[in-house]
Amino acid sequence: MRTPKNADLHGSAPDKCEVALLIVDVINDLEFPEAKQLLRFVRAMSRKLATLKRRAKAAGVPVIYVNDNFGRWRSDIRKLVEHCRKGQGRELVDTLRPDEDDYFVLKPKHSGFFSSTLETLLRYLDARRLIITGIAGNFCVLFTANDAYMRDYELMVPADCTISNTEKENRQALALMERYLKADIRPSTRIKFSPRGKGARVAKR
Repeated sequence: MRTPKNADLHGSAPDKCEVALLIVDVINDLEFPEAKQLLRFVRAMSRKLATLKRRAKAAGVPVIYVNDNFGRWRSDIRKLVEHCRKGQGRELVDTLRPDEDDYFVLKPKHSGFFSSTLETLLRYLDARRLIITGIAGNFCVLFTANDAYMRDYELMVPADCTISNTEKENRQALALMERYLKADIRPSTRIKFSPRGKGARVAKR
């Protein structure tokens, strides 16, 4: 006899929606050798992503930050935000810092699914389609999208809400996700959210 699952994660995942917005690695100090390359694209991407996030939340779509723990195994979200605001990533963090009602999943490696609680959380949210955004398109966004595809999620990776070290690398990553992971990569402005709690659809061309 199967044990019935709880209605939610002990009250920690009250939302139910077929769509979830994943924001990957934007709580970031940008203190690494390639950061100067990324910084060229941060402001434009972060503003577009902040707008997408506001629209998603207005439609009742849960927002999940999927973030590297930077090897800080004792960290929580507040400590991570505080740490990252001290580095070159301050503007990025201030633009996209999590709200109190957002979800936050710490990951130790590239994929948001590896050794994290993401898969369990998505199951309790009843999510079937993921909008994956963030940094970097050719690494953590790509790895997360790949693992999501293998778990049979429908994928949207808006091209204007993810960045890589170069425009070329980002285009290549997006093309790969579109071709092999069946991801919809139209820009965030073409994502139209249905009435609150009903999910998201994509505007016709």
